[in-house]
Amino acid sequence: MKINWKRTIIVYAAIILIAILFSTFILPGEKKPEEISLNAAIAMSQESKIDSIVVTDNQLTITGTDGVKYVTYKESNISIYEIPGFMLDNVKEITIESGGFNWGSLLISFLPLLIFGLLIFFLFSQARGANNQAMSFGRSKARMLTASTPTVTFDDVAGVDEAKQELREVVDFLKMREKFQALGARIPKGILLIGPPGTGKTLMAKAIAGEAGVPFFSISGSEFVEMFVGVGASRVRDLFDQAKRNAPCIIFIDEIDAVGRQRGAGMGGGHDEREQTLNQILVEMDGFDTNTSVIVIAATNRPDILDEALLRPGRFDRRIALDRPDIVGRKAILKIHSKGKPLDATADLESLAKQTVGFSGADLANLVNEAAILAVRRGKKSIGMAELEESIDRVIAGPERKSRKISPKEKEITAYHEAGHALVARMSPNADPVHKISIVARGMSLGHTRQLPTEDRYLLTRSQFKDMLATLLGGRIAEEIVFGEISTGASDDIRRATDLAHKMVTDYGMSDKLGTRTFGNKQEMIFLGREIAEQRDYGDDIANIIDEEVHNIVQTAYNTAREILLNNRDRLTHIALRLMAKETIEPDELEKLFTEPMDKLEAELREAVVAEPVAETVPVKTPARQTKKGKIQDLIKQPKQAPGTV
Repeated sequence: MKINWKRTIIVYAAIILIAILFSTFILPGEKKPEEISLNAAIAMSQESKIDSIVVTDNQLTITGTDGVKYVTYKESNISIYEIPGFMLDNVKEITIESGGFNWGSLLISFLPLLIFGLLIFFLFSQARGANNQAMSFGRSKARMLTASTPTVTFDDVAGVDEAKQELREVVDFLKMREKFQALGARIPKGILLIGPPGTGKTLMAKAIAGEAGVPFFSISGSEFVEMFVGVGASRVRDLFDQAKRNAPCIIFIDEIDAVGRQRGAGMGGGHDEREQTLNQILVEMDGFDTNTSVIVIAATNRPDILDEALLRPGRFDRRIALDRPDIVGRKAILKIHSKGKPLDATADLESLAKQTVGFSGADLANLVNEAAILAVRRGKKSIGMAELEESIDRVIAGPERKSRKISPKEKEITAYHEAGHALVARMSPNADPVHKISIVARGMSLGHTRQLPTEDRYLLTRSQFKDMLATLLGGRIAEEIVFGEISTGASDDIRRATDLAHKMVTDYGMSDKLGTRTFGNKQEMIFLGREIAEQRDYGDDIANIIDEEVHNIVQTAYNTAREILLNNRDRLTHIALRLMAKETIEPDELEKLFTEPMDKLEAELREAVVAEPVAETVPVKTPARQTKKGKIQDLIKQPKQAPGTV
């Protein structure tokens, strides 16, 4: 903060003046000693009425035995001991002081004055600080990044090539606006970046500022709104005033939906603080001249709740969507985030990009960082493919929970559950290929089966939905077939299957009975920004048909999955036993388990048992399943069951 020296000097001078006046007229001074003649002082000494004497040059300050002080004077060239008749025998203390200024006495005299002055200074300082805070309360809290501040450029952004091409025009306008003005072109005043969280909206705005080399004002939408009326509008005015003084520049408002929601939906009607702030933003953006060279960039992941007046041409003229990257974009993002990190020769970024369908840029950055942390934890000097693939599971489901104690019975149920998912997915023609099966606990799950799409999909068919439903129910059915009992492990699978079947009927028009129409009008409260209810736009008869169709779709998928597992019961058991032995089955071995003849797989198991015994686990109730070796031997000795039997 810049110090106003002139005002500071005036304040200090006023404090000193007040202190002097206070000490002179208000503070009670010490009573002056009574002046007496030298003969009177000699008489007092002869009568032994003197307690102490202080000699300063030719002045004698006498303190009587009654405590009263007197002053008398002698000749300067005569010592007190040479004064005729002056009796000093009964004087208790004689102090001879040299000439000069008595600083100790002065300090004692001015100590109350000093304390008072410091008190006045403290009060003035507090008042001045409070005044500054009050005056700056309506100031904008935007953080300004100058052209000299290290920033990112378009080279640091990948996976959004179309958006980069659109925004290069903004950079060209900030650098060479005369070229646009010569043809009468007007650059958009506002640009709205739309996309899911983590797709790089803020990073893209910083890249624009870095490319253009202009000041960059960054602020969040929530920083405008305060509980005091008028503060948000004042901060908006201050922000735009700063931007005009530093033009050409960029204003970036992150999460603009915090202040730009539709008017009339707030708790206070049209008079709440948020709406006044929005009104001020609308006014300021309308007031921009075409030659101002101030561009407003805003980001949101909820464009549907923004006020229409904010989105009209002349304010936010251009909307740029930043979606999750495709396989080419994911590979480019992985290259950017792996710069400066030592990658092993086994690291294949293209394979990694195929395994991360649906990941955003932030997810991929987190993936590479998690892989680096895993490599350090394992004592490696480079990041290998094993760490990169492990980090995918960590991002999706969380870190491994090896400390979780799982009983052998629950481990066996989990193994058959995940084997059921995998086997149904492998045998369904329209399901995504199975990439990995694991019964290692992660997050809240005891295991997971990861499917890997062969390509990025933007449309899904009814056949694909049916196979997805069958895959979801495969785990529940495997438990039922093998153990004759069902558990709570399939609760999430059942919920997801029911939701998907309901959407097929009510949203996607995939019901033969109900035809091609949607059912249910979703109502949203804009102020809260979330869906709160679904209004029925159909009668009770249609509702019954919807329930019937959802049930039929789920039941059809259930029957399909059950038939697949019954026809491949021996392979289901084999995969489950492998899972219990190894806990995780990688793609190469998994494909072998799906395609190799069972006779060959059982022979390999027999050789593995003979060659190397497997360590025993904790015994369970069933004697035939006391060890992993016993399980494998049970499988080898067990006669094959005919399809359709349990």
